[in-house]
Amino acid sequence: MNIRRWSVGVLAAALFVPGLAACKTEADSPTADSKSTAPAVPADPKEALAASTKEIQKGNFSFAIKGGEFNGDGKVHMPSKSAEMKMSSGASAAEDFSMTMHLVFIDTDSWLKLDLDGAMADAIPGFKATKGKYQHLDRTRIKDAKELNFDFSDVDPAGSDKMIKAITDVRKTGEGTYEGTLDASKAADSDLLDADTVKALGTKATAVPFTAKLDAQGRLTEFAVEVPAAGAAEAQTVTVTYAEYGTATPVQTPPAAQVVEAPASVYEMFKG
Repeated sequence: MNIRRWSVGVLAAALFVPGLAACKTEADSPTADSKSTAPAVPADPKEALAASTKEIQKGNFSFAIKGGEFNGDGKVHMPSKSAEMKMSSGASAAEDFSMTMHLVFIDTDSWLKLDLDGAMADAIPGFKATKGKYQHLDRTRIKDAKELNFDFSDVDPAGSDKMIKAITDVRKTGEGTYEGTLDASKAADSDLLDADTVKALGTKATAVPFTAKLDAQGRLTEFAVEVPAAGAAEAQTVTVTYAEYGTATPVQTPPAAQVVEAPASVYEMFKG
């Protein structure tokens, strides 16, 4: 699997909580690693963007995603075969509810910390027993739960390479900056442009605006998709940023005192 399948739809449906609001906090801007010896940036804009995701595939970086119903950040560290993702929804004044999640993956082990706040959270059965705890997951019971798995052979949290392959027009706008359009129907399995969003866009999906930024070594540091309004959904800009190429640190195992075994209700929540 991959981190890309953190779906607000799955979580909202599982918890019977509609209309979660978007998170208001913003991720720090990424800083490039000046020690990289990456090859020169191709002069052709499309070639430059195509080459920009090669470092991501090495699996040693941090990232942040913002602008959707859930915002998050995390890191991947292939040398220790570990990864983590923290995500949050914003508090909804109308529903008095907010959610934060932290998933930890270390080799074949994984843990989930799910925190819910607000009056509605108290109404969810079984939640109080695991509040503030990391729930150790039985991998044999989550094989089909994409939200709870991680595939170390597919480490890109947003599928930026798929979006770049879907570019239909691109131009360089400055040093390391690019803009253009992409055909979202060809990138419907990325987190920034999932299948439901693409379907709602209809004919607008064939020319979705984007911007991108590369560091001096030609590595992707930001990819932003300007999603047009569709149906009841307002227009929004969804952005993924990458940083700490080659310098991310191993993810730590949750403290033993904070770990419990996940109850059956958790597996039911994410059942495919």
